[in-house]
Amino acid sequence: MLDELRRANRGTRVQYVMMVIFGGLCILAAFAPFREVIRITTVGTLFGFTAGLWVSHLIQVLRRAIDAQQSNVQTAAETQ
Repeated sequence: MLDELRRANRGTRVQYVMMVIFGGLCILAAFAPFREVIRITTVGTLFGFTAGLWVSHLIQVLRRAIDAQQSNVQTAAETQ
């Protein structure tokens, strides 16, 4: 798994680090000694950031896969 992370581009690594940071903060906020309303709001916001980064990453990966597939199809069509 570490080899896969090392081979990932810089943008992907930044996204992973941000997901871990916001996810960790979300867990810490869940157990923080704040009033319940503040704790719920904080956890919800941090979870929203984490989920947003995750969805953004998935869309980016999907987009790269589509571009690679279209490039392969175009290359195959040109060689025929």
